[in-house]
Amino acid sequence: MDEMTSVTTRRARRRFGARGALSFWSLTAALVVGVTVTVATTLDSSTASAVARYKGDYRRLGQIPYPSHNAHTPAREQLGRTLFFDPRLSGSEWISCATCHNPGLSWGDGLPRAIGHGMHQLGRRTPTILNLAWAPALFWDGRAESLEEQALGPIAAAGEMNLRLTDMVQRLKSICGYRDLFERAYPREPISPETVAKAIATFERGVVSTQAPFDRWIDGDATAISSAAQRGFVLFNEKARCSVCHTGWRLTDDGFYDIGVAGMDVGRGKLTPGMVLTRYAFKTPTLRNVARRAPYLHDGSAATLEAVVDLYDRGGATRRPSLSAEIKPLDLTSAEKSALVAFLLTLTSPDAEARVPVLPR
Repeated sequence: MDEMTSVTTRRARRRFGARGALSFWSLTAALVVGVTVTVATTLDSSTASAVARYKGDYRRLGQIPYPSHNAHTPAREQLGRTLFFDPRLSGSEWISCATCHNPGLSWGDGLPRAIGHGMHQLGRRTPTILNLAWAPALFWDGRAESLEEQALGPIAAAGEMNLRLTDMVQRLKSICGYRDLFERAYPREPISPETVAKAIATFERGVVSTQAPFDRWIDGDATAISSAAQRGFVLFNEKARCSVCHTGWRLTDDGFYDIGVAGMDVGRGKLTPGMVLTRYAFKTPTLRNVARRAPYLHDGSAATLEAVVDLYDRGGATRRPSLSAEIKPLDLTSAEKSALVAFLLTLTSPDAEARVPVLPR
């Protein structure tokens, strides 16, 4: 009932004017005096249909989209998993992909900013690899257009894993177990940067969050999330305007925005010099399993979900020409902020424990 009250208030005012407002106040009066009211007697069919469509925007998609040039096979996934967890893919031989993308931390590292080669702190927080099979651009600034392209970036980067790709290939060729794994995964293809990238990308595409309480609610289980979380869902889509960017079942539009985080990192602006609107713009992160991924934002400057909500409520921490037009004060109440956080907590799924492979010799 709390969800329907909020939906009637905002939806009816926007879509149906006085008629919607009248429905809202009639429902409110009935609740105050304790009268039992059903949806059928308070919402007309068009408004109820709008609510159903609202939920429909977040229904999960089906199969993982593997590209035709790198179709999924169990052998390719196994090779990719093995490479992902192998620290020998770094110059120091102690950093693996999983060092920063730890499955126990929702495929992040739990740090405000990542730690790279030589224990040096990097400039940005490690993003999760959850649900990237559907993403059209990778990294906080979108500089990679596919998981295959993304996979080699951290390996070769001097500040991250610091291993030249030619050295990586020679190291893998010297390991008998890897020669067998590559032959099964990519027969008649050499061990090369391309096959390494394809294997890691195949594994990463399979890192998908499972059904969360929110999904069960979307599918019709009215008791799957609390009434506070349901109010938060309506706020998420309306007053708080979160759904402008956090759309679809992955809760991201994969776009790039300046949300008013203070700092000197120009984000995507480095790739698009001369474009004001891309300066300080960073990719919209997924909100799936967000409760497990503190701290938040591209620089890890928000320690809690409450701090993130406060940042948006203030309209960002700084004003500049690149600031997204959607970033403006929200005037949320304390109760509304709590409801938003309650909703965000329903997005965490009970995913299976990741299987760590035995590394070849």
